[in-house]
Amino acid sequence: MARRVFRELRHAIVTMQFQPGQPLSEQEVAGQLGVSRQPVREAFIKLSESGLVVIRPQRGTFVVKILAKQVMDARFVREAVELAVARKAGEGLPARAVAELEANLKAQREAAQSTNPAAFLELDEAFHRTIALGVDCEYAWRVVEETKAQMDRVRYLSLPQATPLDRLITQHEQIVEGIRARCPDAAEAAMRVHLREILNSLPELAQRFPDLFDSDSAPAEPIAESA
Repeated sequence: MARRVFRELRHAIVTMQFQPGQPLSEQEVAGQLGVSRQPVREAFIKLSESGLVVIRPQRGTFVVKILAKQVMDARFVREAVELAVARKAGEGLPARAVAELEANLKAQREAAQSTNPAAFLELDEAFHRTIALGVDCEYAWRVVEETKAQMDRVRYLSLPQATPLDRLITQHEQIVEGIRARCPDAAEAAMRVHLREILNSLPELAQRFPDLFDSDSAPAEPIAESA
């Protein structure tokens, strides 16, 4: 039960249904989800460990503002893990997983047409998860999931203005091309380009939505990083 509550609250925070800085009430959330307060309390603790909420004794629980440093730390970890996963997939991914990726790309194009950021984000998540699980890297994917909560909020905010969906789809297609061609170098290079997209969108979003970012951590200009 607590796991379901955690996932629903995480989704609500990532998709800005709960805004950065907003207080969260155990009683109100329990009522909204039709559960007791205990699983909500457990979910709050897990969300705190993920860096999405802060629990202040005697004051309450609050959604944390987006911290640029945490976003960059998560991107660094995610890149280290997923480049290795992409390289392994380039060495050989089961046909079933390749078919799942192609079906996912088709669904991404449909979601882009309907301009549904939440649906596209879920498909993006499934795309990366399919690659990791396809090469038996389930633990690696769990590591990525546990570190990228702050990153996911920025990814949601970036769609589709700061980061055009067509660009992301093209990047996904290039990753699949590298995998299909059994070229580890190409798959890894395409994944690197894709995961560094956030370096361009983060400063723009911090300027566009200053109230959502921690003012001490928001980057003032595009972040340069060597290839």
